[in-house]
Amino acid sequence: MNLFQGLERNARNNSDKTAIVFNDREYSYREYNAEVNRIANALIDFGIKKGDKVALMMKNSDTFIFVYYGILKAGGVAVPINFRLTAHETRYILNHSDSVIVFADEEFAETLAKAAEGNDKLQRQIISGSNKLEHQQLLSDFRSTSAENPNLEVLESDDAEILYTSGTTGLPKGVVLDHHRVCHVGILMAVTMKMGPEDRILHVAPLFHSAQLNLFLVSATMLGCTQIVQQDFHPVETLKMIAQHKISLFFGVPTMYNFFLQVPQGMFDVSSIKRCGYGAAPMPIATLQKSIEMFGTDQFFNLCGLTEGGPGGIFLTPEEHKTKLGVSGRANHFTDARIVDEHGVDVKPGEVGEFIISGETIMKEYYKNPKETHKTLKDGWLYTGDLATIDEDGFITLVDRKKDMIISGGENVYSTEVEQVLYRHPDILEAAVIGVPHEVWGESVAAIVVPKEGKSIDKDELLQFCREQLAGYKIPRIIYEMEQLPRNASGKVLKYKLREAYQSTPAT
Repeated sequence: MNLFQGLERNARNNSDKTAIVFNDREYSYREYNAEVNRIANALIDFGIKKGDKVALMMKNSDTFIFVYYGILKAGGVAVPINFRLTAHETRYILNHSDSVIVFADEEFAETLAKAAEGNDKLQRQIISGSNKLEHQQLLSDFRSTSAENPNLEVLESDDAEILYTSGTTGLPKGVVLDHHRVCHVGILMAVTMKMGPEDRILHVAPLFHSAQLNLFLVSATMLGCTQIVQQDFHPVETLKMIAQHKISLFFGVPTMYNFFLQVPQGMFDVSSIKRCGYGAAPMPIATLQKSIEMFGTDQFFNLCGLTEGGPGGIFLTPEEHKTKLGVSGRANHFTDARIVDEHGVDVKPGEVGEFIISGETIMKEYYKNPKETHKTLKDGWLYTGDLATIDEDGFITLVDRKKDMIISGGENVYSTEVEQVLYRHPDILEAAVIGVPHEVWGESVAAIVVPKEGKSIDKDELLQFCREQLAGYKIPRIIYEMEQLPRNASGKVLKYKLREAYQSTPAT
């Protein structure tokens, strides 16, 4: 089984069903498959060989989807790139991935041109749009006239993707996933969220990220769902899309749900939503409770995984939310999960250890990085770098990244616990907690907060608020205000950037 057999099957068996809707363009499954074939056949005619790397630097669109599946049908390995990256950052990924072709939206043509300078492996830059720069080719001129399925065997064991990690701790690493692994991710999501061909799914989280790409584009295409594509997230416009297209299944990062809650309630009819998924970052309990109320359904799924897992890991079902609210979840249908100490021994319930997983979806390797691969994959287990606890029922709660844990006066402070309290404050929109240097205690707890529009933060009042809910050593000693927290495309706060910004202002 490979990733595009489901598309071809739906093109035969559900040929006239609406598959993709983007702006004013709509495609049946027959047309979806034909557009993909025009890209695949063009790549084959160009000389792409099985295993060649082909990059995409594109926003969410119908074209992104056609190019992605076209690369797979040509036997290539898709390398999605975060379109928000600078030319310098893009150059690193293009060089490291050994990409021979790159597709990009017109608005990124200049960034791409700079990123491609001096890259002898990159043979072609293909631009989606009507304008290009020197040494670039328009996609409209590249596409093949043939809409037939390519006559090429692509095996389940063939590599499908190299997904570059979000780089929250430095340079991104290339996660290699083959068709087998990604197919299992799609099947897992269909089973977990009880998806079916009747579902109408909105793609608004970035498709270059593993969550929206593998969890939802792959599964929805396998099942023959109708997929609405939105290029950029805006809370009002996204709620309007949900109402207009009667979306039944929505996935978003916690930040999206937080911004939904700032929109006056009742503006849009979102009653078509039957199930909601959230992931990529912890969801504050207060935000989750208000989101359940806003959407009028308790069918919320916590999808707690990581790119190296496919993404895969653990999940919390709607029924489990009723008794385990705030818990990350437990091992899913295709994954085993453990919490272990520094020697790889399972910790006791309630103790903190490292979250590790094993199963069909975990990565094959880090591309061209055997050292990090060896550190991360041990005896069939993926060591995630996340700290967590496990209870007597096998439910796991992530408490922090190893590198984000704060040690103050010999006491461990887990930033997630403090952030959960800060998010309960009525005037705070976003919050992040880091450790800053302290001459006596080693580190002191610092909170970076973003106030809601029209609100201001009274620091003394906020400290008193924290004292009522946290032990003394966990209370932030320093409070900084920002207009916006630095985040990557998956919604994760870039705490290393916050630490860099505040390392020079030690607490006293």
